[in-house]
Amino acid sequence: MVVEINYLAVVGAAVLSMVLGMLWYGPLFGKKWMGLMGYSEKNMPKGNMGQMYILAFVGALVMAYVLSHFVDYAEAKTLVEGAMVGFWVWLGFMATLMLGSVLWEGKPWELYFLNAGHKLVEVVVIAVLLTMWV
Repeated sequence: MVVEINYLAVVGAAVLSMVLGMLWYGPLFGKKWMGLMGYSEKNMPKGNMGQMYILAFVGALVMAYVLSHFVDYAEAKTLVEGAMVGFWVWLGFMATLMLGSVLWEGKPWELYFLNAGHKLVEVVVIAVLLTMWV
């Protein structure tokens, strides 16, 4: 089966993923996330932010590229069909895999719901974008 990939849409989806992450973990839920992680302004982990953003963008590109395959396999053509592809990918892979943070790492359920909510919004919006950008 030949999958038709719109590479411009994949790049756009990766950029959108980064923007959604910055909003979610910034003005929308940043303080809540910091508290649930046990961070404050003073003890936030420091690192090479440029490198972290580059790696996050590469991850977003891979996710968008693979998700475009799911959209194509499902033959999604409408906004609702794209959203359904995103939802099922989230439920079957992301929501289930993220449970380990609660079950094995001792993270609070509230943090799980905050992070899983971000991934739900992200993957649904990106799947819709990949479906509609033809």
